[in-house]
Amino acid sequence: MSIKRDVTIKAKKYLQTNEILIFIGARQVGKTTILHQLEKEVKNEPHFFINLEDKEICFLLDKSPKQIFQILPINLKKRTYVFIDEIQYLKDPTNFLKYIYDQYQSKIKLVVSGSSAFYLDKRFKDSLVGRKKIFNIYPLSLNEYFIFKKLDDLANKNYQDLTLVEKDEFKKGFFEYLIYGGYPKVVLADSNEEKKEILSDIVYSYIKKDIYEANIRQDEIFYRLMKILAQQIGGLVNSLELSITLGVSKSAIDNYLYVMQKSFHIYLVRPFYKNIRKELTKMPKIYFNDLGVRNFLVNNFEVFPLRLDQGQILENYFFKLLNYRYSLDEIKYWRTADKAEIDFVVDDKAFEIKVNKKLAKDSKYKLFKKKYPNIDFNILDIEDIISF
Repeated sequence: MSIKRDVTIKAKKYLQTNEILIFIGARQVGKTTILHQLEKEVKNEPHFFINLEDKEICFLLDKSPKQIFQILPINLKKRTYVFIDEIQYLKDPTNFLKYIYDQYQSKIKLVVSGSSAFYLDKRFKDSLVGRKKIFNIYPLSLNEYFIFKKLDDLANKNYQDLTLVEKDEFKKGFFEYLIYGGYPKVVLADSNEEKKEILSDIVYSYIKKDIYEANIRQDEIFYRLMKILAQQIGGLVNSLELSITLGVSKSAIDNYLYVMQKSFHIYLVRPFYKNIRKELTKMPKIYFNDLGVRNFLVNNFEVFPLRLDQGQILENYFFKLLNYRYSLDEIKYWRTADKAEIDFVVDDKAFEIKVNKKLAKDSKYKLFKKKYPNIDFNILDIEDIISF
């Protein structure tokens, strides 16, 4: 029996609406499993499941959305659920979804997945406003990680309420999560070597599909860029500097970054400022969607307590926590021309991430607190982040 994700539970209530449910996320992050779980929720009602990696089905639907009735024995006298995996393989996904919704919204409920927002972004010429509900599928959260590990007690309790023995077990799992990430197959793997093999497959097989289908032919440059970015998580991304380093144009670098974002491998966080002349930088900061993929790219699976990049890893993890709660556009960082910096600003709160906050120098943050007295400033270390 597959383990239900948080998003499956959230999406379940939308099965009774007419909206098209669209699940998007990186390859291998669990979208197909989620569709099958939702399919089981309607097992007593008419339902069908198709995968558009089947070229024959894809060919027929590309000819006309009406071909759905040649593929599936849909009875329009009853409400039918149609689950479609890999919707991006259609030449015009928008046209297909819009046609079925506009003609049969009360008779056919569409639940679809797409492996990359790149395709949805480029090919969804119509925004489908009022017709769709989008769910972003991420690697497992830490809470889901413990559930997948059959450690439900650790997932369902507040960290501060755990016994000392439970806290040790929690930290052991937390540190493993920080190193190997949250791809479901990786979490369920029996050994660290198997985890590394799966991460290798994700990087060199599944990401390669994103590269190829985005019409990028210099895949070695793409991978070199990913490896450079993996070494500087939490750092500024300078496209011009990267173009010189890799010997390609700045526009090529910008295109690669676009594909990485739309394929759900990286996130670029923009600066927060009130005075653009003094709070100078416009360059974004880089974070990875999955720390296991990031650690594979830097070829470092050393245990967390012995690592030299603990601060980077914690900062990336905290970004993911914020990203579960806020949209990417709401998450900012602050940096001045004099390089005074705060890791994250969101809503009326600011966060600085440290491995040990006792070593933080308060003088570094005086300028920010003086400029923004109404923003609640917090320095967080491991214990705080675990309890966040």
